[in-house]
Amino acid sequence: MTTAPLAVVVKGWPRLSETFIAQELVALEEAGIAFEIWSLRHPTDRKTHPLHDRVRAKVRYLPEYLRDEPRRVARAMGAAADLPGFDAAAAAYAKDVERDDTPNRRRRFGQACVMATEMPSGVTGIYAHFLHTPSSVARYAAMMRGLPWSFSAHAKDIWTSPEWELREKLSAAHAGAAFGVTCTRFGAEHLRALADDPARVDLVYHGLDLARFPAPPARRPRSAGSRLHMLSVGRMVEKKGFDRLIDALAILPAALDWHWTHVGGGPLTDEMRERAARRGVGGRITWRGACDQPEVIDAMRKADLFVLPSRIAEDGDRDGLPNVLMEAASQKLPILSTPVSAIPEFIEDGIHGILVSDAPAALSQAIVHFSENPALGPRLAEAAFARLQSDFLMHPGIARLKERLTSMMALEAA
Repeated sequence: MTTAPLAVVVKGWPRLSETFIAQELVALEEAGIAFEIWSLRHPTDRKTHPLHDRVRAKVRYLPEYLRDEPRRVARAMGAAADLPGFDAAAAAYAKDVERDDTPNRRRRFGQACVMATEMPSGVTGIYAHFLHTPSSVARYAAMMRGLPWSFSAHAKDIWTSPEWELREKLSAAHAGAAFGVTCTRFGAEHLRALADDPARVDLVYHGLDLARFPAPPARRPRSAGSRLHMLSVGRMVEKKGFDRLIDALAILPAALDWHWTHVGGGPLTDEMRERAARRGVGGRITWRGACDQPEVIDAMRKADLFVLPSRIAEDGDRDGLPNVLMEAASQKLPILSTPVSAIPEFIEDGIHGILVSDAPAALSQAIVHFSENPALGPRLAEAAFARLQSDFLMHPGIARLKERLTSMMALEAA
């Protein structure tokens, strides 16, 4: 009998780009929730955050590709057929694959069979991070074992999943989630409109645990004519808008002394470096690559302006409320971003930061305006820090999440 009644499904563990998951899991453990982590993928990042080392839960890795562990998968599929909910799960899977016959969809069911047959008997609930693939694995496995399941939805999983899939995962009639949480009001309203019962979806901001961060440095107005040090932190993917930012940097006035540092990896890294070289600004950019959180915070403390030009990608993917904005605010680093998705839930233009469109001309103009008004940065940063402290700390959200998880597991135990 396991002492961990909760199984937590994640895409991969550990992942540098998902600090918010590590923060949450550390907090849940500290709040008394025992769990094991079930990861769909093995780690690929060379570094980890200190937060990852604080998670004490056992990590179990499912077959990343079914062909990699054929004996394990075959054994699981045979054993899964004897589980009480296998027929219902198989029927749900058949309906899903009829509408989306892809290798990813087929892999989800195989992983679910492994999870359902290898989960210890004492598990009383499943909780998945992300509403797409991890929730599919959680849903199938929960059906097989007759367990309740729940999810935390974020950004891409909400905006790129087909509507039929979201509706069914939010419907009791289709073995949907007992509850779900999401980290933005924007996302919560969208999911509530798709759910059979709007109360199934809760708004739980990730928030920030300020105890993990140093006190912000003293921020003074920049000296006139001094170099403007800009920083961006984010994966090199379309929705982050770094292509637009590079184009904006290329049209800054020649008289403006500036330097931009980018932190993060991602599939578009080489393309963005080539773009910067073609635009003639490569020599004024430092590419840091993937960094752990202490390195990120150190870079924030040295910068003058944080820039995140988020936009909606061609496939509909977009940010929710990037935690990195709250991290910048924790160091009283002024923020320039865009009014995309839930970013205005934290940053009000002209009060807590600067929000403009992702058009290069608008970004360039905003950078020039910031540089020419040295008193603007400290004023915006103080307001964002105050907002972070008043409305975006981690602990209220963790308390609500613990309450819902506990209630879900109590239903199964009863």
